[in-house]
Amino acid sequence: MNIDLQQLCRNILKKRSMDELIATSKRSELKKTLNVFDLIVIGIGAVVGTGIFTIIGTAIVGSSESVGAGPAIVISMVLAAVACIVPALCYSEIAAMIPVAGSAYTYTYATMGEFMAWMVGWILMLEYAIGNITVASAWSGYFIHFLGGFKHVLPAWVCNFPLWLRYDYRTMSEMCKAYGWDIHDKIPYLFGHIPISINVPAIAIVLVLTLLLVRGVKESTKVATIMVGVNMFMILSFILVGSHYVDQGNWHPFIPVVHPFQGIMMGAFLIFFAYVGFDAISTTAEETENPQRDLPIAIIGTLIICTVLYVCVALVLTGIVPVEFINVNAPIADAMSSIGEKWDWFAKFIAIGALCALTSVLLIYQLGTTRILYAISRDRFLPRSWRAIHKKFKTPHVMTWISGLVVIVCGLFMDLNISAALCNFGTFTSFVIICIAVLILRKTEPNRHRPFKVPFCPWFPFVGIFICGILILFSLKTLKTSSVYFALWLLVGILIYALYGYHQKRIEERGRIIKKSSK
Repeated sequence: MNIDLQQLCRNILKKRSMDELIATSKRSELKKTLNVFDLIVIGIGAVVGTGIFTIIGTAIVGSSESVGAGPAIVISMVLAAVACIVPALCYSEIAAMIPVAGSAYTYTYATMGEFMAWMVGWILMLEYAIGNITVASAWSGYFIHFLGGFKHVLPAWVCNFPLWLRYDYRTMSEMCKAYGWDIHDKIPYLFGHIPISINVPAIAIVLVLTLLLVRGVKESTKVATIMVGVNMFMILSFILVGSHYVDQGNWHPFIPVVHPFQGIMMGAFLIFFAYVGFDAISTTAEETENPQRDLPIAIIGTLIICTVLYVCVALVLTGIVPVEFINVNAPIADAMSSIGEKWDWFAKFIAIGALCALTSVLLIYQLGTTRILYAISRDRFLPRSWRAIHKKFKTPHVMTWISGLVVIVCGLFMDLNISAALCNFGTFTSFVIICIAVLILRKTEPNRHRPFKVPFCPWFPFVGIFICGILILFSLKTLKTSSVYFALWLLVGILIYALYGYHQKRIEERGRIIKKSSK
């Protein structure tokens, strides 16, 4: 029994050497087509979207589970940025050293062994696949708002289609309770017992973007570039126009009088979702022309650009609209409408910008999901058939479809706020792991060439671990529902590894031994 236990421990702690990982990436069938500009577009496209157009409203005003930060959301943003900057530096160091698809999953495999690598890969699914549910729901809301602007042009059945075709069942149930509706009058029931309530716009956009990703990463990046361009124009226009209508009286009190610390901390946790995605850059390492140079530039550049934009938007938004009147569903568009009727047309354009921004986020999250799953299946934790490469487009088309279906199926029963919180839990955890990985590699691989180095090591990684850890613990106590789902997600991941992944790895090892002995 002791021998079996010792062998089990050796197996779950087995690492893949960095040289082996790099050699594997060089044999990759993925096309190297991305330059530093493409990577920055991917980063901005992933970051500047859901946070600015939706989550920022909840972070300022608050929700049923948390208090709002008010104008002090700016402080929350700075805290969230600090929580990001250290992991960003750590990502840059390791991504330049190990330019391999898989992001934190791959880096963990090189430093902490196969079990921790699998768990980090599983946790990354919270950041990308489950996080995409939030984005798809937000996209659907803005799309419906956009259609409403054409109510005098398009038929009523297009602009005002039934609620049960707009929202998931959970959201419909909460709406019926809030407005005193009989849910049986609002949604149909199959066989009299099975409720039918699906977010059709969200499903449709995920299917379209999945088809685009199957076509190729370069083609997807071209679409993202257009979307990011429109998005940046809209945000900069909002900042420039809105700054002329700021009432500084709306900034008083700047810090919430009731529960100030809790409001700022919860604001930092929620607005952190706005920063999630910059690490998607590292998932494209095997498709980057010069990853050692371009990955660090793109990761750090994205974070700086997005932080400046976020702070400016927050100051203008809270300066235009008093906190208690901010619309949590479409805060920026509603803020422009509140200025005066002459800016109603611009509010409609904001909806277009939001659609473009959220489309680019959806696209890049889906890209990140497929590349992480590709790396995991290549290591036999998932069926190898899933990583099949399309003969014409040279993309992992099977994995792309699987990730798209995961978002669609999970989106049928999960709402925006829960999926956003789960995404944050996954991201904070992966950030802690990345900081630890840098510290480990500084000890185990001190002489390996590092095209980029984290400054003030080990102090910077320790700061990142401390800040992310504090935010995780604080949020676990506050967000009860999401905390339970997070624990269940971890448990499912452990079961998959125990019942499938561990045995597949041992089969792979035996196959290698037989192959070597036969030579």
